[in-house]
Amino acid sequence: MKDIDLATQSLFAELLQRSLDAEFDAEFRENGSFQRKRSKNREYWHFQWRDGEAIRNKYVGPVSDPAITDRVERFATLKASFKRRQTLVRSLVAAGLPTPDDLSARVVEAFWKAGFFRLRGVLVGTLAFQTYAGILGVDLGRRPLMTQDADFAQFWGISENIGDSIEPPIRILRRVDPNFREVPHTGDPFVSTRYRSGRDYLVDFLTPNRGSDDHQGKPARMRALAGTGAEPLRHLAFLIHEPERSVLLHGGGIPVTVPRAEAFAVHKLIVAVERINQAKSVKDIEQAGILVDALAVRRPAELARSWKLAWDAGRSWRKKLESGRARLSNEQQALLADTVKRR
Repeated sequence: MKDIDLATQSLFAELLQRSLDAEFDAEFRENGSFQRKRSKNREYWHFQWRDGEAIRNKYVGPVSDPAITDRVERFATLKASFKRRQTLVRSLVAAGLPTPDDLSARVVEAFWKAGFFRLRGVLVGTLAFQTYAGILGVDLGRRPLMTQDADFAQFWGISENIGDSIEPPIRILRRVDPNFREVPHTGDPFVSTRYRSGRDYLVDFLTPNRGSDDHQGKPARMRALAGTGAEPLRHLAFLIHEPERSVLLHGGGIPVTVPRAEAFAVHKLIVAVERINQAKSVKDIEQAGILVDALAVRRPAELARSWKLAWDAGRSWRKKLESGRARLSNEQQALLADTVKRR
């Protein structure tokens, strides 16, 4: 396991805090600026931003209107913070921390701004794994970081009762790429849990299976996601219970909620056994092994507690855990066993 130097870890900690504090007026982009323009002896605010090669302009209102001018001044403060976050992101990328591909980043950023994480949604999968480098202060390597999908999860009970909702996901996605389309679910052709772009990029919505296997294979309608579907999965509740906050290194940093790293590691050992796709199974074990190496040093008590929690869930869980653990390297198996034994 290769550590990230303390200076880089400090930069990540600053970026995380600044990203969690970040907010932008939904009407005005952070890559734009307000300009004063004079017309007939009066000054007016206009907002300008770059859209590809074009410069766009939007009328805002008279400078003499105190409510509008206060809004402009507030945005200037937010812009200054954004520029600092951009600088931090560039420094962290230069130091070797992982970054998402551009489409993944824009998809996650769109759902952040839409309020998905505010409504207690959780980013899972490889994009979540990328964020553990900064959290744990370790080099994750390069091989297990590539992905062609984004996975978002939320508890059905939270979605049903939180009393708020984002707009329909397909609208959010089509602002990122107009070629995104809904993929009808095999269990209910009128509900989608998956969205596919023209480049075969996949966005999936997931939720823990509720109570029994009766819900398996049937999409759950998620009220906080504007009624869109989510695929019920076994073991997902273990993964997304009590998540933590991190940041994706893109633009000015994208604040996200991800599973706790120790839950992610143990969960990967379980799902690797269930995979039909062996290529994904290999990546599951690789990611689990990297986290075991890091967590045994950084969070040994938490890793042991997460393992024991899964172990105590029943015979079926224990069988999968044993099979998943056996796929780790001999050194990682011994490290995991020693960490659990000591705690």
